[in-house]
Amino acid sequence: MHYDLIIRNGRCVTPWGEQDATIGVRDGRIVTLSTTAQDEAEREIDAKGLHVLPGMIDSHVHLREPGNAEIETLETGTRAAALGGVTTVFDMPNTNPSIVSAEMLEWKYGRIGETAHIDVGFYVGATRENTPELATLERAPGVCAIKVFAGSSTGNLMIEDDAGIEAVMRSGNRRVCFHSEDEYRLQDRKGQFHEGQPYETHAVWRDVECAFLGTRRIVGIARKTGRPAHILHVSTAEELDYLAENRDVVSAEVLVNHLTQYGPDCYEKLGGLAVMNPPLRDRSHYDAAWRAVRDGRVDVVSSDHAPHPLEAKKRAWPNCPAGLTGVQTIVPLMLDHVNAGRLSLQRLADVMSAGPARIYNLPNKGRLAVGFDADFTLVDMGARRTITNDWIATPAGWTPFDGTEVHGWPIATIVRGQIVMQDDAIVTPLSGRPVRFAG
Repeated sequence: MHYDLIIRNGRCVTPWGEQDATIGVRDGRIVTLSTTAQDEAEREIDAKGLHVLPGMIDSHVHLREPGNAEIETLETGTRAAALGGVTTVFDMPNTNPSIVSAEMLEWKYGRIGETAHIDVGFYVGATRENTPELATLERAPGVCAIKVFAGSSTGNLMIEDDAGIEAVMRSGNRRVCFHSEDEYRLQDRKGQFHEGQPYETHAVWRDVECAFLGTRRIVGIARKTGRPAHILHVSTAEELDYLAENRDVVSAEVLVNHLTQYGPDCYEKLGGLAVMNPPLRDRSHYDAAWRAVRDGRVDVVSSDHAPHPLEAKKRAWPNCPAGLTGVQTIVPLMLDHVNAGRLSLQRLADVMSAGPARIYNLPNKGRLAVGFDADFTLVDMGARRTITNDWIATPAGWTPFDGTEVHGWPIATIVRGQIVMQDDAIVTPLSGRPVRFAG
C-alpha cells in the first residue's frame, strides 16, 4: 500500500491507551494505525524512541493581527506555535481593529490562508452593538466561539453587566467563552492602590472574590438561558470547586502558567513579566489547579499567549500591561510536568487535544484515530533542554520561562500530514488553514 506519510516505530498515545503503532496518512487524514514493512510513502519518519501525540491544540492565544507587527503577527505566532509542537491555535478577537464583524471575519479567514504555518480558528468578540448578529457571526467559517470580556483586560471589548451578558447568551447556541473577572469589583477597589506598589499587588487587586464573583454570575446566566459557557483561565480553588457542581452548563480552562508559577515567588523573580489577568496566585491555588487536572474537572489547558514589548512589561505596576508569551513554551512545560509525575501523557492529550476538540465542536481533530486529521506532535520524553529568550520566535523576544530547564521536548509538528517542524526547524512553511468547526 502507498501512503503520503508513514510514521514508523512510535509509541502512540491513542484514546484507548499507549500502543506501538505505525501510522499511515493519505490526503491529510489518518487511514491506518497498522502499516506493514512492505508499505511505502512519499515521506517516512522513524519515530523510534519518540511518543506520538495527537496534535496539540492551544485554544487561547492572542496573535495581535491586525495590530502591531513588532509584537506579533499570524505568521510569527504560528511559527512560534509550530516550533513548540502546537498544531492548531484559536486566536482571540481583541486586535486593532477588533474581530467583531462579518467583514473582519472574512479578512481574518483569508489572512490565515496566506500567512499561517499551522491551522487556526478564531473567536468573534461580543459587543453591545453586534449582539443581535452573534447567532450569525458564530457560524462564519473558521469561528471557534464567541468571546466575552466581562472584566477589563487588554483591548476595548467589554460587556460587564448581567443584562448585556444575558443578551449575548440568547443570541445563538454555541458555547460562549468568558473572561469572567467582575468589573464592578475591579473598579470599586481600584482607588485603594497606587502606582509603584509591588507587582504582587496585582493579585491583591484582582483578588479571589473578583474571579469567583464573575464566574458565579456567568454560571447563573448560563443556567437561566440554557446556553453553555466556558470559563477561560480559571485561577482559583473556589471557582474550580463551584464549576464542578455545575458541569451541565459550564466547562473550564486552566492556563499552563497557573500550573507552573505561583506568588509571591514569581513576582519577586520576574517583576512585570509575571503580571497577567487573572493573576498568578499563591501556592494553594496552584495546588488546587493540579488537583482539578488530576480528577477531571479541567477540560482544557491553554497558554493565553499575549505578547507585549519587553520595555512595557518592565514599567512600574500597574502601568505594565498584563499578558505573557506562551504558545511556544506550553508543550515543553507540560511535558516536564508529565515527567515530574503531575499528569500522564494520556491526560495531557486529553486537556490539549481531545478536550479543546470536544468543547469547541471540532469534529476532525483531537484524537489519534483512523479518519481524523493527520495532526501529530512527536515528542522525546527523555530530552533535556533549557528554554531561552533567543529560541522565542515571537518578535517581542522574551518568555517568563527564560532559563527554565525542562525534561521532554517536541521533535516534530505535523499538520494534516505536512511536516511543518522537525528538529527545531520549520521545514514546510505556510501549511496552515482555517479550522473547520461543526454546530
